[in-house]
Amino acid sequence: MTDDVFASVPQEPGAPKPDPIVVADNVHRHFGGLTAVDVKHFEVQRGAITALIGPNGAGKSTFFNLLTGFDKPQTGDWLFNGHSLKGVSPAKVARAGKVRTFQLTKALSRMTVLENMRLGASDQSGENFFVAFAKPLWKDREEEITAKAHVLLKRFKLYEKKDDYAGTLSGGQRKLLEMARALMSDPEMVMLDEPMAGVNPALTESLLDHIVQLKQEGVTVLFVEHDMHMVRRISDWVVVMAEGRIIAEGPPHTVMQNTEVQEAYLGAHMDTDLSEEGS
Repeated sequence: MTDDVFASVPQEPGAPKPDPIVVADNVHRHFGGLTAVDVKHFEVQRGAITALIGPNGAGKSTFFNLLTGFDKPQTGDWLFNGHSLKGVSPAKVARAGKVRTFQLTKALSRMTVLENMRLGASDQSGENFFVAFAKPLWKDREEEITAKAHVLLKRFKLYEKKDDYAGTLSGGQRKLLEMARALMSDPEMVMLDEPMAGVNPALTESLLDHIVQLKQEGVTVLFVEHDMHMVRRISDWVVVMAEGRIIAEGPPHTVMQNTEVQEAYLGAHMDTDLSEEGS
């Protein structure tokens, strides 16, 4: 089904998509004399899994930070569901339906796994200072949130850890927790920054399955990743960045053969095999 969506999409930087959920134009971010991001046009197809790849220092994580409100560009605008998110805070971006995870997980170590999950839920009336003193006003909502957290923890095989402090989890389990917590707000789009970094092979398969399941549930996924085998395996479309610019786009089985893409990786002294045979 997704392959059909991309059948008419040109394999070129900034390619327009049939039904984009994200559209960004002229996004520029520099630090002193260093240009970190210089993206002329960028679109993410709704309901697909899009990989954002590139050598170290390509600007991928900075671009993620810009699109989610964790950093501000010098110029540019970007839309989510047709609404501008320029200058919008990360909290409001998340409430709009676009949530993200981080390369270095942000689990609150001194809170339990279940408490971390509750933090990800929206519409928590108990957070209001005055309402907090009237338990009947927020008790039912808290029970709903807790029930939802239990369902997600079971799905991500973390239910037995629900009362453990998040700081006691392994690196891979913290990745699972962060992804599960992101789903507490029923997002339309999930952005994953290197979801496989530091994850052992046993949990890698679990994370891959969860990402594919998100797509099956209608959630749009955009992820940054260095593992080319993973990119080829689960992504519908690949966008390649180098030196802050988008240099190529296309299906995973063809974009890796792009000469400019190969030169970008080799020029950055990456020891990454982009070929199918190297997987």
